[in-house]
Amino acid sequence: MVDFSLTDENRLVQQAARDFAAAEILPHIRRWDEDGGFPRELFGRMAEQGFLGAPIPERWGGSGMDYLSFAILCEELERADTAFRVVQSVHVGLNSLALLQWATDEQKERWLVPQARGEKLATFGLTEPGVGTDAANLGATARRDGDAYRLNGQKLWISLADIADHFLVFASTDRSKGWRGVTAFLLERGMTGLSTGSLHGKLGIRAGNTGLINLDDVVVPEEHRIGDEGEGFLIAMSAIDQGRYTVAAGAVGLAQACLDASLAYARERRTFGQEIGRHQLVQQMLAKMAAGTEMGRLLVWRAGWLKNQGLRNTRETSLAKWHATEHAVQSALDAIQIHGANGYSNEFPVERYLRNSKAAVIYEGTSQLHTIIQAEYALGYREDRPLRCEPLPAQGWERHMAGL
Repeated sequence: MVDFSLTDENRLVQQAARDFAAAEILPHIRRWDEDGGFPRELFGRMAEQGFLGAPIPERWGGSGMDYLSFAILCEELERADTAFRVVQSVHVGLNSLALLQWATDEQKERWLVPQARGEKLATFGLTEPGVGTDAANLGATARRDGDAYRLNGQKLWISLADIADHFLVFASTDRSKGWRGVTAFLLERGMTGLSTGSLHGKLGIRAGNTGLINLDDVVVPEEHRIGDEGEGFLIAMSAIDQGRYTVAAGAVGLAQACLDASLAYARERRTFGQEIGRHQLVQQMLAKMAAGTEMGRLLVWRAGWLKNQGLRNTRETSLAKWHATEHAVQSALDAIQIHGANGYSNEFPVERYLRNSKAAVIYEGTSQLHTIIQAEYALGYREDRPLRCEPLPAQGWERHMAGL
């Protein structure tokens, strides 16, 4: 049976995220966007709400949301600003959920629990100066040295790079093996040879930190390796499935924000003696915006349902990410068109929406990559193989909130 109704917990998460955005983000986001960052204490407030361990089970310090609630959280945060959804994508989706699936119990106690509680911030280091979509051909290397590895290389375009405490990074232990030679490691800030820096001059997501990670002969003990040697590419791809899910959900929120702003403006602005919402070509843009947003939301929810069952969802998540991010860009373009000259000014939020929207059609797999993925599934050239996947039914976020 297909049921599109939200549970009581889903609605509680939705309202909590909206309240958080209204109180903590929206009154300040224009200034943070201009200044290039938001205060670090916001992470603590997100942790208090259970957001930094959203879908992580209570056993490992999380607040136990199911995947649909997690999607709703990402949608509502990006409806306020993309920088806050990025925290969910990187800290939770790419890092913490990868540890949940692949780390040993000892590793989870050491790194996942403090991350889920919000005591430590985490990021994910795969992209390099010369490596993006072609993630199997990493330049970073990990050479065995007794009971440790020596890591060398650089990671670029890493969200939270300059403020994270933990780094899930990927390096090649044997380049002759291609993707089978990639290995995953959990690094901690303060390790000798590990340094980070921030990137400036970004088109969008200016309120969020983006930077680089330098690995200069970093000695990494063997117990910091996640999974087996040579298993890193599988870990990275399963993590990216989670990251894509959060990006798709967030893009729905950004498109919804574009629609909200455009509907309000279409009722307020008058031309030729009537509200511009009465003009058919404006209605056409609004209708397409509304329809595409609903389509994206349903695609995300379908992927979330599969995740809640512990089922492989690479195809469905890819489709949701592809549609939702492309639609968000078009929605932002149409929102500016509806606002006319005012849309070109930061007096109105739609210019920020456009700047923020563009990154998502690049990271977590470009739109061109997702086009190929969907075509190959349709043609039968691609099929899914099982990966470790843990079902996450609702586990206790209501109890978490009751304790606040």
